[in-house]
Amino acid sequence: MTKIIQFVPQAQLTAAENLNGFIDLCRNRLEVFGKDLNWDESWDITPWCELKGRRGRVPLAWTNHDTSKIKPGAIMEKPFIDFAKSYMRYQHAFRPTKVVGFRLSALRALDRALVLQHGKAEVETSDPAIFNLAAQLINDKFEKTTAYRIALQLNMIAQFLNANNLVAVGFNWKNPIGRPNDRNRVGKKADKRRAELLPSQAALDALAKAFHLAIEPRDVVLTSIMALLCSAPDRINEVLRLPVDCEVFQKKKNGKEAYGLRWWPSKGAEPMVKWVVDSMVEVVKEAVSKIREQTDPARKIAAWYEQHPDKLYLIETNEYLRQQVFLSTSDIKGIIGLSSADGAYEWARHNELIATRMNGKGYYLFTDVENAILSMLPKNFPIMDNESGIKYKDALLVTQLNFFQSRKATYSCMFQDITVDLVNDELGSRLQHGRESLFSRFDFTEPDGSPIKITSHQLRHWLNTIAQRGGLSQLDIAKWSGRKDIHQNANYDHMTAYELIEKVRSIDDGSMFGPLAEFIAKSPIPRDEFLSLKFPTVHTTEIGFCIHDWTMIPCQKHRDCMNCTENVCIKGDTKKTARIKQCLRDAEEQLKRAESAKQEDYAGADRWLAHHQLTVERLRGLVSIMENPKVPIGSIIQLSNDKEFSLIGMAIEDRCQKKDADAKLLNRIRSITNNNKFALSRSTLSDKRDKK
Repeated sequence: MTKIIQFVPQAQLTAAENLNGFIDLCRNRLEVFGKDLNWDESWDITPWCELKGRRGRVPLAWTNHDTSKIKPGAIMEKPFIDFAKSYMRYQHAFRPTKVVGFRLSALRALDRALVLQHGKAEVETSDPAIFNLAAQLINDKFEKTTAYRIALQLNMIAQFLNANNLVAVGFNWKNPIGRPNDRNRVGKKADKRRAELLPSQAALDALAKAFHLAIEPRDVVLTSIMALLCSAPDRINEVLRLPVDCEVFQKKKNGKEAYGLRWWPSKGAEPMVKWVVDSMVEVVKEAVSKIREQTDPARKIAAWYEQHPDKLYLIETNEYLRQQVFLSTSDIKGIIGLSSADGAYEWARHNELIATRMNGKGYYLFTDVENAILSMLPKNFPIMDNESGIKYKDALLVTQLNFFQSRKATYSCMFQDITVDLVNDELGSRLQHGRESLFSRFDFTEPDGSPIKITSHQLRHWLNTIAQRGGLSQLDIAKWSGRKDIHQNANYDHMTAYELIEKVRSIDDGSMFGPLAEFIAKSPIPRDEFLSLKFPTVHTTEIGFCIHDWTMIPCQKHRDCMNCTENVCIKGDTKKTARIKQCLRDAEEQLKRAESAKQEDYAGADRWLAHHQLTVERLRGLVSIMENPKVPIGSIIQLSNDKEFSLIGMAIEDRCQKKDADAKLLNRIRSITNNNKFALSRSTLSDKRDKK
């Protein structure tokens, strides 16, 4: 078990002295990353940072901010590099992460900022200006989303330094890099992001065709994996960890059979059975059957090595070779499954086997060949995944070595697991490097002739968006996707603004409550036409949807959505329902304060009291509807407000009043004018009489 010791700073010591104590503890007493860790070299932390569905080393290279992608690159400055190593080791003990690159990038930026500001990298001299400069370096180097995540790690470093008295003068620093707003549904950027996260229609059509046309073993397995990903919104590493007996059959109440697969979610959710929708059952059954057929030889090899970890696996026809001391290149060819004796010679040379010349030919010791092949066994064999505990012999997706390599022979005596990178390479991620893809082998392209490229994760986004379009509740979407937190659903919702409008317009009359339902019932035009006029646009708010037509007039409520009749809520949106309840708690607290202010005769308190009373009343009514089991999930709720304040309404009323006043004034003028004309005419007649 790894030994973990907590660092306790001493208040009577200086920041530099505490820093030396921290480095000494991390270097000489902690055992994270191994007891025999070489402090002065790059660290291989692969066993402590296992990435699901991936192979390869996870190194920690101590290059600086400018040379982080250069091998070999200049390292961070002394003495900061010792703090950086100590921080990485200590934090991995108490706050482990699999994305160690972000933590290391934050340290590199801080190192560079110290050098630029002070000419030397002494972490105890850090202050807000240093961290601001480090944040600017991060913002300039990385994309927005990546910069935000690295800056979060930078903020943790600032908190750690202050909490452990590792800076000369304590300070509070807030990360200035905000979370990028990437959830807009309209505009060119939103369309571009949606295209990047969702598979194209051509790609979806091509996957379906390839699934039925595939003959080559690697194409059969790959298209079957994609069929599984199209049946439920799963992560690719979850599919790659499926057991060979993953299928579950269960009778429904109506007598029909339910079909599902056993899943082990990778981000905190509990292991589960995911039931496959009826329309995909036959496809998934066929996919599992195809994979099982192609991977049975690999599981057989894995089972052999688990029973005989120190013996070479041989197919039955080659079992006689186990009794021989020396092997020819033809023998090696048969053991491995190579296409020629020359290939066996190259294999022996690559593995540094020493040949013994006999009768003019080269022969190799059986034990040397055996040891060379046994060295290819996975590091954690027989366990394929530490979290789920699944073994290679029990895994659905385990293949013979080089199974996906078209230019290399598939081994008859060794196996491998399938990685995320291998799947994405087959889906076109390395086309620019000249590697063919599944789509290029079948001559499938986009409508414009460009190559099709997708990632396995795009199918997860696609299925989540379909679920949103279909009106599935947020809780069901999270459960279906294997999420622990329903708030993550929003990151996978890529419905367009037009789709949101159509979703609202398509709600049936029985699921509408409030003025909208009354208007539809009394409307002299068809329901569809009415809803098209009523919902010309829709955009999301924190508590629902706004149906205000911005092409007519600006918002008159100034974000007072709760008291606006153009705000509608959807029953079943748990995230927004929680916000509504929080708004109610806040409004009730404000109401109490307004009542106190009214009792103390504060000027204007009576108007605030009336406002808060109305807000609380509306929120309580809305919450009661949201919690009413008789109101079906997906219902649209719109509250009326007979006391609604409207600037436009006031302007119209003022104009009407002014028009009435102008009309009265005009009538008065006309009356006076007519009287004056009558008086004038009488005076003129009198003058004429006098003259006569």
